[in-house]
Amino acid sequence: MATRGFLTSISARWLLFYGLRRQIGLFMLLLHVVNMVGGQIRYSIPEEMKKGSVIGNVAQDLGLDLKRLRSGRARIVTGENIQYTELKTDKGILVVNERIDREELCGDVTPCSFSFEVILENPIELHRITVEVLDINDHAPVFKNKDRPISFEISELAAVGVQFPLQSAEDQDVGQNALQNYVLSPNDNFILKQHPNPDGSKHCEIVLQKPLDREQRPSLSLKLIAVDGGTPQRTGTVNIDITVLDANDNVPVFNQSVYKASVMENTMKGTSIVTVNATDADSGSNGLITYSLSQMKGSAADIFNIDEITGTISVAGQIDYEKDRKYELRVEAKDQGGLIGTSKVIIDVFDINDNAPVINIMSFSSPVSEDAPPDTTIAILNIKDADSEKNGQIKCSIDVKLPFKIESSLTNYYNLISDQYFDRESVSEYNITITATDLGTPPLSSSTKLHLKISDVNDNPPLFDKNSYSAYITENNSPGVSIFAVSARDSDWNQNARISYLLEDTQVSGSPVSTYVSLNSETGVLNAVLSFDYEQIKQLQLIVKAQDGGSPPLSSNVSVKIMIQDQNDNPPQVLYPVQTGGSLVAEMVPRSADVGYLVTKVVAVDVDSGQNAWLSYKLQKATDRALFEVGLQNGEIRTIRQVTDKDAVKQRLTVIVEDNGQPSRSSTVIVNVAVADSFPEVLSEFTDFTHDKEYNDNLTLYLVLALAVVSFLFITCLVVIISVKVYRWRQSRVLYHSNLPVIPYYPPRYSDTLGTGTLQHVYNYEVCRTTDSRKSDCKFGRGGSQNVLIMDPSATGTMQRIQSEKSILDEPDSPLEHHGQHHSGSVHKNCPSATPLCSFSSSFQLYFMQNMLILMYFTFPKYNSTAQLNSQPFSFS
Repeated sequence: MATRGFLTSISARWLLFYGLRRQIGLFMLLLHVVNMVGGQIRYSIPEEMKKGSVIGNVAQDLGLDLKRLRSGRARIVTGENIQYTELKTDKGILVVNERIDREELCGDVTPCSFSFEVILENPIELHRITVEVLDINDHAPVFKNKDRPISFEISELAAVGVQFPLQSAEDQDVGQNALQNYVLSPNDNFILKQHPNPDGSKHCEIVLQKPLDREQRPSLSLKLIAVDGGTPQRTGTVNIDITVLDANDNVPVFNQSVYKASVMENTMKGTSIVTVNATDADSGSNGLITYSLSQMKGSAADIFNIDEITGTISVAGQIDYEKDRKYELRVEAKDQGGLIGTSKVIIDVFDINDNAPVINIMSFSSPVSEDAPPDTTIAILNIKDADSEKNGQIKCSIDVKLPFKIESSLTNYYNLISDQYFDRESVSEYNITITATDLGTPPLSSSTKLHLKISDVNDNPPLFDKNSYSAYITENNSPGVSIFAVSARDSDWNQNARISYLLEDTQVSGSPVSTYVSLNSETGVLNAVLSFDYEQIKQLQLIVKAQDGGSPPLSSNVSVKIMIQDQNDNPPQVLYPVQTGGSLVAEMVPRSADVGYLVTKVVAVDVDSGQNAWLSYKLQKATDRALFEVGLQNGEIRTIRQVTDKDAVKQRLTVIVEDNGQPSRSSTVIVNVAVADSFPEVLSEFTDFTHDKEYNDNLTLYLVLALAVVSFLFITCLVVIISVKVYRWRQSRVLYHSNLPVIPYYPPRYSDTLGTGTLQHVYNYEVCRTTDSRKSDCKFGRGGSQNVLIMDPSATGTMQRIQSEKSILDEPDSPLEHHGQHHSGSVHKNCPSATPLCSFSSSFQLYFMQNMLILMYFTFPKYNSTAQLNSQPFSFS
């Protein structure tokens, strides 16, 4: 009956607890809500949920689109080794990733929660999510030594009301699921008394309500049941074995019911903390007391120990404030008779600054474009310090010289932000040292380094080394030769700094510049396309453009002037005296000329430039070197002594004109000088001089040529005479049959020139082909000179040049005209018909005879007598 009543009582209590816990559990499940305040969401879930179980819809609760989650590469960062949750970005839900054991996660701390952050990029967003883990009744109360019974040795003299402390059970659950009550199996001697602890737990003891009688029952066996408040309820049981002793009827008593002490964390092992003291009124062995620690929770049993004789509690293990901030110990004083007195020891742990801040990089963007605006987030850092109060307060800093700043965002989160615009060309990368220092004494710090690279933007055009370039190239160069190289640099990087050189389309002397030079687009080397001639073009003005490979490309221009350098590639050109193929120029010098008399001046030019055009004149050969000299710089030919009668009339000077180039080039000119006072003397000397020098060596050739010419002219004359006769006969027949009057025509005038040689006069006739051809009238003038005598052997005549030209007017009453008319009349007398054809035939015959005589005269000059010259200017035609 006693057992049945005991079970009935237990069942009733369990049903009561079960109903209460079930209502509480339903209420907690209804509290699974989402809180989002300032970017924070809070979820509540029970522990031990299956992997993949849905915690909540993050996208909906944060107001984010699923595309934003995917494009922002949303991810969870915790900074912990175990990631209990997983974010399904395709659905926007948060699911369980690992088994969550509230007892392992938080121990007996309530409420139990863990936090993590969801980070999105482009742009960077940070949201904190807190998940509260609700306890379920998954642990039964457990006695530490459930396999060993609780043993008591109680004297039979123990007074009623004596209390015997019992071992407390431990339940890892919290709240309603934690240990709620103890139940003692029914017995006659003891009742169970329970006492609440400050932390909400209970400890119990059995109280003697009826004196023991060792003779009736020397021992008792009881059961202590620990019951929690979960649904369903769980229990734990331990046996209590009581041995009844005699005599000792006084229990040890402590001098304090509660002892309080404090200790610094990291205190060395063996350090004494507090000493407890208990006394026993018994004497002898019943008064001897031994101390022990009991009912220590968690790791306290490994951290503290007590001297069983002195009662001194000392440190036996590592005290860590970050794990436990307070320890509560129960001290027992036991006498030899088995009586036990108890007391409580509360030990507070003081924190010391023994933890440096821990820096975790949540997000880091590198490289960063150099055109990124200020206040761009570069990195997000999570910095924690396990210490408390000031020891856990953190100050984050970086080098003030760097263009960055640190700002705090959420708790324990810091943002690294740019403070100004970047310039990759000045600084292409940064080594950023971030230092986190707590406010403890002494302060502890930790640091981390970030290597940030700045990516390039095409913001710098290419720059040439100079504002303009000048280059030189010598004329007559080889096509394709390198002239000059332009060089530009670009402060940008990679493709933005890849420079191409382009030649602007300009005109040089009406032609594109590309016809003169070419440009290598990669090296900037200018090459000549053709061979330059300084006399044609002296310089090239062109524009080169340097363009980078950026998008859009940037460019700059530079002007390049290419000067053509002269080479001595042109000999001097003699302008005077003129050297003709068949004429000889003679300068007359009177025999009365004094020293320094200016005979003539050799005039020459050189199309080259500079020293290549500096001319000097030298006398190379001369008939008489002692008579003439040539000015070195001006080319003037002067006499260097008085002319005498012994000096030869014919003087031949060879003057060399030489430029100052390297090597020098030269030209020669022959100056014929006649030393005489009259033209007949000059003419006779120069006639012999000319023919002796020019034609004697080739006499046979000239004879053959003369015979060929005479034969050709003779045959031509025969053909022409026959043609004219036939034409005249046909013309007369036409006139006879047409009854037209025949109008004879006589030329109105003739030109006559004075001359010498075989013929005294030169006859010139007008050729009249029709009866109305009186419009043709040929007049000839002549020129002369008093100083210069030109001998022309090929034309068989001598013509005198004068410095000022004048014309001889044909006056009607001039003797020349009358003289010509006289001869004209005599010609027509031999032509009875008086027709123009007859006139032409007579004129041609006279002309042919004249030229034949002239040809014979100059072909065989040695067989002709010296012509009688008068003192007036004259010329042969």
